[in-house]
Amino acid sequence: MQLRIPGPTPCPPEVLEAMGKQMINHRGGQFGDMLKRVTGKMKQLYQTENDLYVLAGSGTGGLEAAVVNMLSPGDKVLSASNGVFGKRFADIAEAYGADVTRLQFEWGKPVDPDGVRIALKSDPEIKAVLLTQNETSTGVTSDVKTIAAVINEFDKLIIVDAISSMGCIDFQVDAWKCDVVVTGSQKGWMVPPGLAMVSVSERGWKAHAQAKMPRFYWDFTKCKSYFEKGQTPWTPAISIVYAIDVSLDMMLKEGLSNIFARHAKLGDMTRKGVKSLGLSLFPADERYASNTVTAVNGSEKVNAPKLQQVLREEFKVVVSGGQGDLTGKIFRIGHLGWVTEADIKETLGAIGKALPKVSA
Repeated sequence: MQLRIPGPTPCPPEVLEAMGKQMINHRGGQFGDMLKRVTGKMKQLYQTENDLYVLAGSGTGGLEAAVVNMLSPGDKVLSASNGVFGKRFADIAEAYGADVTRLQFEWGKPVDPDGVRIALKSDPEIKAVLLTQNETSTGVTSDVKTIAAVINEFDKLIIVDAISSMGCIDFQVDAWKCDVVVTGSQKGWMVPPGLAMVSVSERGWKAHAQAKMPRFYWDFTKCKSYFEKGQTPWTPAISIVYAIDVSLDMMLKEGLSNIFARHAKLGDMTRKGVKSLGLSLFPADERYASNTVTAVNGSEKVNAPKLQQVLREEFKVVVSGGQGDLTGKIFRIGHLGWVTEADIKETLGAIGKALPKVSA
């Protein structure tokens, strides 16, 4: 089966093999050594010297952790959103009582730094900005470097969903002065779901000291104190930690610049291949098209859900459908993590064969 969705992503054999190892004492030295080793390698890929914690949970859990550790009920928060996952981030903050201003950009377009600047100028009481670097629901990557520079002009907290971008698309946590950055194991990290990784800056820790949203499982103070002992506060997903210990070695061996270049090449290859089949991309400006997932328009002639069905049942290729307002209108091809040119060629070939079967 060719799994070409934006997560969970396929896992290399050596990663799957690592997961089969026997359990160990999560309060013992062997796990402590592995946790610190994994954290150190992860920080290299985050391009950060900030504190970083490996949490047992999904990416959404990591987003919730970011919200409850940085904010208090009633805090004014700016959500810059251009898709389903940006909206979800805002929903989480609202659920915990934040006063969220939703700065919504057209789906298919990136977050506009000038729009963020205008919003921050209009309300000096805003404490934090929620961003999504790579919006998988629309296949669009926003320019977090430029947006973060704008936010830093106002000295506001920068909290970023980098779940489907970190480790695939350049993200310089320290250079861009981002305070809390979240990713998830099932995306570019080439391991199964089960871990969320979160970095915390010095400015983030200062905000944390004042934050009053309720938290227990996600409390970064607990994470910090337990990490000093080589532990996690709660029972960790040991098998997934085994797996990511191996995948991080693979990534560091490939090298960050090579990883970014590979994803850029695969993204370009996918987009060109889609257009060569007579299909159109959903992103309004291809300069902002994601290098981890390609969103493709359906049409009156091409039934996107039917295409998904034919690809899955007849060609053993699995792609994703649209989400939210785009349900039934687009389909999405994932190309992140453990993926090669051969995988993309096979996928595009299957789409080419399936199209006549689903076209009006």
